[in-house]
Amino acid sequence: MEHNCVKDLMVPISKYATVTVGTSLLDAILALEKAQEAYTSSKYQHRAILVLDSNRQVVGRVSQLRILKAIETRHDLDSDMEKLSNFRFSEEYIAGRREQERLNGPVLNSESLRAALEKKVEHFMQKPTLGEFVSEDSSIDIAIHKLVAGAHASLLVTSNHSITGVLRLPDVFSEVFHEMRIAGMTPR
Repeated sequence: MEHNCVKDLMVPISKYATVTVGTSLLDAILALEKAQEAYTSSKYQHRAILVLDSNRQVVGRVSQLRILKAIETRHDLDSDMEKLSNFRFSEEYIAGRREQERLNGPVLNSESLRAALEKKVEHFMQKPTLGEFVSEDSSIDIAIHKLVAGAHASLLVTSNHSITGVLRLPDVFSEVFHEMRIAGMTPR
């Protein structure tokens, strides 16, 4: 494999979209857009924003899905519907109730968008779990295992207990696909 360790494929934290706790969703989206324009080392765009505390330590991540959840507040409905299944309501009944609630109005209206853009990132960021960290000296094999086992879109890369970058699934996939092509063209 051309790239043998995580450090070879990671995006350095200095080239990743970052914001601090207290940043509004609007400013976070603008930071993501700026990072996407500046990072041309890969054909894949960034799909998340790292949230830093006052000591510049990563305390969370805001993915595109988390941004949509900040706008679509009715996703909380799913937990309410889950409670209905505890009372043995049929799946068909629950699906009908979900659809009925979603028809109560559009998500994308100026009022809901303005409210979402004022939310602070710490209210909807995802905090990293133990399985989302990988050492920059780890092999790509270990990183693949962590990505697959945890169904992660990226891993936080560490060195000396500090986050130094992000290993993104599309970059790993691209490397693996490249190796698969070479293996497929090599005579046995």
